[in-house]
Amino acid sequence: MIHGRLNNGWVIWLSLVLALLLSVAPMPASLGLARPLWLGMVIAYWAITLPHRGGMVAAFFFALMLDVLSGTLLGQNGLPLILITFLVLNLQQRLRMFPLLQQSLVLMVILGIGQLVQLWLNTLTGNRPPTLLFLIPVPVSALLWPWVFVALQWARRRFNVY
Repeated sequence: MIHGRLNNGWVIWLSLVLALLLSVAPMPASLGLARPLWLGMVIAYWAITLPHRGGMVAAFFFALMLDVLSGTLLGQNGLPLILITFLVLNLQQRLRMFPLLQQSLVLMVILGIGQLVQLWLNTLTGNRPPTLLFLIPVPVSALLWPWVFVALQWARRRFNVY
């Protein structure tokens, strides 16, 4: 039984790599502002369902990879993603009991806090956006959360990731 658990950890890593690729995939300029926070949602899912497997080290590692792929300062995406992971891990017991709609609302607040920290870091580096349009990905991610949750839950059950 333990042998099967160890072999199926690749599902977690594959989902994180897929979220990373979706985070940097080219999009039309009009839709670029509404790009969902894929990495934050996938990290949040694994932190909710398997808190011992999806943690802050993975969040920081993938945030550094996002920095490299997107061309931002090294570590700039790390603090918001680690903060999102920390808040989800602290609320993990409650979030597991909530229905998907309520999880979406709580996750919208958590992702919003992460985006505000990202704005603060952008301001410190001199790259502050002129409007508050950088908050558009937060409600888009909250709307996509039920589908992301169901898809990752199907993959977790299909491949027996525990």
